[in-house]
Amino acid sequence: MKVAERVILAGGGLDRQAHRRARANEIAGDPEAQVVPFWRGRPLLTGGGEIAGLAPQHGLLAAHGGVRVFLGSAAGIATFAQDVSGWAPTEGAVLPEPGPGFAAEDIFPGSLSDLPDDARLAELRGLIARMPPLDAEIAASGRGILEWHRTHGFCASCGNPSEVIDGGWRRQCPSCGRAHFPRTDPVVIMLVTRGNALLVGRSPGWPEGFYSLLAGFMEPGETVAGAVRREVAEETGVAVGEVRMLASQPWPFPASLMIGCAAEAISTDITLDPVELEDALWISREDLLAVFAGTHPRIGPPREGAIAHFLMKMWLADRMD
Repeated sequence: MKVAERVILAGGGLDRQAHRRARANEIAGDPEAQVVPFWRGRPLLTGGGEIAGLAPQHGLLAAHGGVRVFLGSAAGIATFAQDVSGWAPTEGAVLPEPGPGFAAEDIFPGSLSDLPDDARLAELRGLIARMPPLDAEIAASGRGILEWHRTHGFCASCGNPSEVIDGGWRRQCPSCGRAHFPRTDPVVIMLVTRGNALLVGRSPGWPEGFYSLLAGFMEPGETVAGAVRREVAEETGVAVGEVRMLASQPWPFPASLMIGCAAEAISTDITLDPVELEDALWISREDLLAVFAGTHPRIGPPREGAIAHFLMKMWLADRMD
């Protein structure tokens, strides 16, 4: 496996077993089956940071369970994800969704019966880099598919409620017959370099000192290379020549596929789009070394676990192939 393919949230070994999805209800009756609860996108984890799978008949799932999706086999165990957002930690509690660079507080539902005292509903952004690879893949897959169900309960063709089928991997409209499948939004993220310099930027509202690689959604009819060149030019005015794909990473916040690319800049002057970026600058490998060491006077370390962190680290080590 190439170094650039070893990205967190992918390749954990989850066997998706698409051929068994039509029998998901039957599979849930397996005494060894496990269901991972997700509350507003947060999986239930043990105190040690591992996925906490519950028996399909567990009281939390029975009392507060919503859509259940068959994820496949995890180390030989039939594994499901189920939404339990109907449960409320406190009366009227509203928790904001954290943005890039943020990690919200964990929630400890220890008052619920039959849960370990240290079990917690955890915000993935703050811990994905520390989770075992299989658990990380389960968490990313579960969060992504349940978010799709949360926002696609009605048929886009006729507006009537749709039904969950195929173990949660398809919705069918009983009124017009239209089938709906989970969506993934492709996003290009660019390691833009020129010689020993790397282009980084920050969006408005990001935490102080938080910079990252440039990124943006692909548009219909666009190639990956075309999207890279367009996004870099739109946000910074920098022109890009050669583009090559390096790695990809599912990023379920809410439903993106990050396509990591190396891009060779053919100009260096920066003209910011103030709507997209608050700042952008070129930094050297020596600067980036200080960033990772936490000693740079202006830029803080990138968030561990994200593909931007991975690509920058590999460029710093000259290990992109």
